[in-house]
Amino acid sequence: MKRGLTFLSLLVALPWAAYAGPADSGDTAWILTSTALVLFMTLPGLALFYGGLVGSKNVLSVLMQCFAITSLVSLLWLAGLYSVAFAEGNGFMGGFSKAMFAGMGTQSLTGTIPEAAFALFQLTFAVITPALIVGAFAERMKFSAMLIFSGLWVAVVYAPVTHWVWGGGWLGEMGLLDFAGGTVVHITAGVAALVAALVVGPRRTFPRTSTPPHNMTMTVTGAGMLWVGWFGFNGGSALGANGSSAMAMLVTHISAAAGSLAWMALEWRKFGKPSVLGIVTGMVAGLGTITPACGFVGPGGALLIGLIAGVVCFNATNLIKVRLKIDDSLDVFPVHGVGGIIGTLMAGFFASTELGVFSGFGFGKGIESLGQQLMVQATGVLATGVYAGVVSFGLFKLTDALVGLRVDEEQEVMGLDLTQHEERGYIL
Repeated sequence: MKRGLTFLSLLVALPWAAYAGPADSGDTAWILTSTALVLFMTLPGLALFYGGLVGSKNVLSVLMQCFAITSLVSLLWLAGLYSVAFAEGNGFMGGFSKAMFAGMGTQSLTGTIPEAAFALFQLTFAVITPALIVGAFAERMKFSAMLIFSGLWVAVVYAPVTHWVWGGGWLGEMGLLDFAGGTVVHITAGVAALVAALVVGPRRTFPRTSTPPHNMTMTVTGAGMLWVGWFGFNGGSALGANGSSAMAMLVTHISAAAGSLAWMALEWRKFGKPSVLGIVTGMVAGLGTITPACGFVGPGGALLIGLIAGVVCFNATNLIKVRLKIDDSLDVFPVHGVGGIIGTLMAGFFASTELGVFSGFGFGKGIESLGQQLMVQATGVLATGVYAGVVSFGLFKLTDALVGLRVDEEQEVMGLDLTQHEERGYIL
């Protein structure tokens, strides 16, 4: 049983650690492809997904926010955040030895791929994480406030947490199983989104009047791009073209399919008809929930994870919006935050060193102590969630003091496209 624990520990550590070895052209080609797929998730995937869900007078503002975050985070990653995340340091953050990508040449390697490919792949993760938070304060936050908050957030929340888990930090040393970002991406963004909804406050008409999506065709197009791009997100996290990446892609697809159908079935039962919005939201829930577990579970485990994701995230969405009346505009916390929590915990429960056993249900096979591993997973969930929540609250308050968080009532009625950018998404 000790060998199983060692295997899983190595599986966590090796993809993210730099070690000597010859460059592999196949691995490099796959990571370059995965990098393009993950960037495709944000631009245009997430931008279109979110853009279709808001009102027509705010569509450009959402597209603009996703685009601006991509550019801003890219330069911050170059300036020093890659170093904070992945350079040698202590258990909580890396040093600045790799600021401005110092020492990175064409011959520098991370594993069997060029370090430049690794840094760019990781950059795409850093881009999409703060972009997810946009869905919580859509249609009411100043563009200047969004820029300030997003830049500060990726520097003091995302980069340090990445180091904790993947850069040689304390959670990675504990043996936390997070293959592609349950804690690093989905819990941090989801919790920050919940804080945003509480601090920024609800939209002017919430909850009296619902704001229907203005263009579901756009949303479904973006959702399809997210599904395809997620193969790079999860499969690329193996950092090689190998069996681990293939299994990660397979279980990712199964979980997405299960999540979409589970959400659809619940909605059909509750409201009498299945909706397009419901099935694509269930798909995203399935994708987010399998993310931390995709390198450790087999097809059977992925099926259960996807079904659980659809059911739990569906009910979490109703709890947040209907019962608690929290205006998380595009359901970031109940889908990504709750999904990340569930997936991180279930990564330990369904993990297996023999993914073919019972079609990959796992049930901790090969782990020395299932209870101990679940405690490690719970520690990761709690630590990243609390840290992201507390720091995000402070950053929102700081941003509010600097420029104010939200537009005034008149600007909100007119829409952010006109008041923040002097443009219209549609010419009538």
